[in-house]
Amino acid sequence: MSETTGRVYLIGAGCGRWDLITLRGLRLLESCDVVVYDDLIDPALLSAAPSQAEKRYMGKRQGKHSASQEEISQALIALAREGKRVARLKGGDPFVFGRGGEEMLALKEAGIPCEEVPGITSPVAIPAGAGIPVTHRGLSRSFHVVTAHTAAHGLPQDLSKLAQLSGTLVFLMGLSRLDDLARGLMEAGKGPNTPAAVISGGCAPKPMAVRGTLSNIAQKAAQAGVEPPAVILVGAVAALDLTSPLSRPLDGLHVGLTGTEAIQDKLRPLLEEQGATVHRVMECRVEPRSPDFDPAQLCDGNRRWLIFTSANGVEEFFQRVREHRIDHRRFASCSFAVIGPATGRALEAHGIFPDLCPEEHTSAGLAAALCKTLSSGTDCVLLRSELGAEILPQMLLEHGMAVREIPLYTVEAAPCQEELPPLDYLLFGSAQGVEAYFRHFPVLPQGTVPVCIGPVTAQRLEKLSDRPFLTASTPSVLAMVDTICHQAASNKL
Repeated sequence: MSETTGRVYLIGAGCGRWDLITLRGLRLLESCDVVVYDDLIDPALLSAAPSQAEKRYMGKRQGKHSASQEEISQALIALAREGKRVARLKGGDPFVFGRGGEEMLALKEAGIPCEEVPGITSPVAIPAGAGIPVTHRGLSRSFHVVTAHTAAHGLPQDLSKLAQLSGTLVFLMGLSRLDDLARGLMEAGKGPNTPAAVISGGCAPKPMAVRGTLSNIAQKAAQAGVEPPAVILVGAVAALDLTSPLSRPLDGLHVGLTGTEAIQDKLRPLLEEQGATVHRVMECRVEPRSPDFDPAQLCDGNRRWLIFTSANGVEEFFQRVREHRIDHRRFASCSFAVIGPATGRALEAHGIFPDLCPEEHTSAGLAAALCKTLSSGTDCVLLRSELGAEILPQMLLEHGMAVREIPLYTVEAAPCQEELPPLDYLLFGSAQGVEAYFRHFPVLPQGTVPVCIGPVTAQRLEKLSDRPFLTASTPSVLAMVDTICHQAASNKL
């Protein structure tokens, strides 16, 4: 084995939300060079990998193969031989009907160091999400996991033995043959009134749970429109529903996120706490600008205002301060203004408290507050994105201020996937985010309600789409979530 050979980790991503992955799996993902991922993982997990890591999709599902098993194994071997740390991210558990064993054998035969990291497996997790325990005192003392889709495209050969078992039967990959499966079990002696359930959950496109009996479960699942992947349960526990009676306003709703990683990281836990399934729609990166800017030029002892319109601008500015080893005390002659509380908190994290924060947290509100506070001729330095709104410098210039703009960064965006998943809401955290979305997707998905963080973002959306949309009462992530929860609750009345 070459000294430059890398390693491959077969990581189980669990079933459903990104935070169902194990702590070890997450840590390995955070330190990898390449992520090779399957279908049915929460796309949010990809953002846990380093920003420079390659993200390679190699899915393999029934009827939808992007690569053969041999191609996947060879890709893992090739990447490891390049010296890469490879996170092979698979839904559920790699060793439970996940073809992980085949990949591990190929890696070991090729002399590649490899390790399997277990994940929460779908035969247990998906029923649990629907309130069905696979074992329960007095009802089921065992459970048996069977694939209903064999290589010969036939039913399991041992149905007669399975039908005699008293425990819970769990069938995977059998939705297309559900009618034949139910009939086969009844013909083998399983009672027609035996409880049965079909659950499509986790990262499935249409999560739902259908309960019935062996005699009618196929008809009920078809009428409900259950789509694969789905887990089929047969046994007394299938009649149970142990889900919590407490409901959350966004239960069952899908919300798409745009914007930078920072704003998405704030929105995701707030939305998930209210029951939403969250999808990353756009991947945005903050890219530095004005490489020759030296903050020392603002430390000449003259009175001036340093004006920030985002937390990103604050972080970029103080990154330059650190790089040039400038003591914060040299800014004693400067006053600081921020567009809103979030930007103010970012500034306070660097030990400086803003001298001005407007009541209206918009570019126009900030300009109006500055014009009211400052006298004509005041030196104003705008430290912000090169895509910043024009209204701020225009209003300051009209008031007679001396305005300098220093574009510290820009935001570059790319879609996280070629096709959008079904969404109930799509969140825009900036006007630039609106423009980035429409550069990659020509229209808003039918049935999706756009939500804007504030009036500037709303104005940009109005110019690019005639669809109705929501605007948060104040420009903050908390207000965006409150806006969605309020409308979702109203729709349920």
